[in-house]
Amino acid sequence: MGRVIFDIETAGKDLSELEEPFRQYFSRWHESEEELQESLSFYPLTGEIVAIGLLNPDTRRGAVYFQAPADEGFLPFEEEGIRYEAGTEREVLEKFWAAIRHYDQFITFNGRGFDCPFILVRSAVHRVRPTCQLMPNRYGEAHIDLLDQLTFYGATRRRFSLELWCRALGIPSPKAELKGHEVRELFRQGRYLEIARYCVGDLWATKALLEFWENYIRFSPESKKDVRA
Repeated sequence: MGRVIFDIETAGKDLSELEEPFRQYFSRWHESEEELQESLSFYPLTGEIVAIGLLNPDTRRGAVYFQAPADEGFLPFEEEGIRYEAGTEREVLEKFWAAIRHYDQFITFNGRGFDCPFILVRSAVHRVRPTCQLMPNRYGEAHIDLLDQLTFYGATRRRFSLELWCRALGIPSPKAELKGHEVRELFRQGRYLEIARYCVGDLWATKALLEFWENYIRFSPESKKDVRA
């Protein structure tokens, strides 16, 4: 059935829309309203998914489903092997679940800590049912979370970001020009396609990081044969 890389982009609610119990809770951890606003994109109770990208690393084809109002008139189109489709958050999630069920291995960067829980909770908010298990056994092969693999399941002290891994290994990354916390502002400005393309950039960066891990860090019997040769 194949394997797929996926990644999400999120945007938090406007601080003025935040209900008082949430404001009181999050205010404990943030000294300024600016910090508080930025943090709202990190949690599915105070944020939403504005883009989900999927990429088959073997065929180099995929899709990105992104939020955009219907009156923007975005029609599905393809660009460099990636299909772009717009819709509501509910429609984005429905398209994701329809696509992901065709794969038997998932690859992410921090997917277990961020993407998967976010997808599952936002799906529950919209009463959209999962079509597969995104959070299988952590030590199995069904879900390869590269953050787990590159930190050896927490054995190393630091959990470097995707951007830092890419910089260290010479991998091109969209984060050189745009940071994840800036997505909310782009969404507010109506720059929906820009967010979708940024998400696709993260997919390609994750693919390159996957290849690095497979070729130079992950041990396999074939690796031992190559050394002997």
